[in-house]
Amino acid sequence: MEEAEQHPAVPDGYDRLWTPHRMAYIDGENKPSDDNAGPGCPFCAAPAQTDEQALVVHRGESCYAVLNLYPYNPGHLLICPYRHVPDLTTMTAVERAEMTELSAAAMRTLQQVKACDGFNLGMNAGAVAGAGVAGHVHQHVVPRWAGDSNFLPIVGRARALPELLGQTRAQLASGWVDGPR
Repeated sequence: MEEAEQHPAVPDGYDRLWTPHRMAYIDGENKPSDDNAGPGCPFCAAPAQTDEQALVVHRGESCYAVLNLYPYNPGHLLICPYRHVPDLTTMTAVERAEMTELSAAAMRTLQQVKACDGFNLGMNAGAVAGAGVAGHVHQHVVPRWAGDSNFLPIVGRARALPELLGQTRAQLASGWVDGPR
């Protein structure tokens, strides 16, 4: 951590938690230039890589679970169909069913492996709705803990993530829970 006094301005007594890695997300680095399928889409490219390279946690028949590169919390997963489609209305019934089943399996896994207290689940359909990759639908499964981020995101516009993505991927992949308990 850096001391506030090291920077020009009026010292305010706060330490700074710098998160320069978040600038890649803010600046849109590696964001697809269009909504087309192919190697420019991270959700089309991931299945062709190893699980470790792509941070894939689990592969199903028509969908897979992958860690979010820009997570809100440790264990933030995305459930994606292999097929490049923009929203639920263009998915097959089989894809929608497996997305739901994998979302439930992700929740069970995160409860078991990370002992989380709750979840945010959601999908942003279309760029206007906030989808970072609007051309390829994906469901967010975000684990939550009581007091998990407090006011850090609000006041500091930063998130503290206590472990590396590779460690999280290995934990969740080895502890993946299929089916109901």
